[in-house]
Amino acid sequence: MTQQPSTPSFDPEQPSGLPGAEGPYPARGEDVPAAARAARARGTQPTLGELVARISENVSGLVSGEIALAKAKAQEMGKKAGLGAGLLAAAGVLALYALGFLFGSAASGLANVVAPWLAKLIVALVILVVCGILALIGKSRLQAGLKDVPAPQEGLKHDIQTAKVAIKSGIEKGSEK
Repeated sequence: MTQQPSTPSFDPEQPSGLPGAEGPYPARGEDVPAAARAARARGTQPTLGELVARISENVSGLVSGEIALAKAKAQEMGKKAGLGAGLLAAAGVLALYALGFLFGSAASGLANVVAPWLAKLIVALVILVVCGILALIGKSRLQAGLKDVPAPQEGLKHDIQTAKVAIKSGIEKGSEK
């Protein structure tokens, strides 16, 4: 004859009320929530209010833990990202110096064909033309991007209207019964 497993019964000494269940609170001690202590003192099952209080405390603890975890992850990510950003900034500064040397070399090379002042003027004009073209392209892309900016007010108005319609239809359906 095989023995049937018994269903667990309520145990007010356990945090979840079930025997052997582990939870965020110890079975005995001062860290037990007030609702659980009240149920244990009575020696009965917890009331609905006590259960809701436990759920509220558990959710509060869970949210606090998630926030602490997110902060820790953000700090670690910030440290790593900060180092990467610093290295990228250093690379950008060095590239800017190298670009200056390249422009100087272009002017020196062109000075073999024309006067040195004219060579520098030609290189400067070429740089300004490239800057102008890049500025026009950037301006057009920026204007195109600004056209697609969402208007939060419109979204809120739509949400409020949707809620009003849902409430109105719920009231109408409730009055039909």
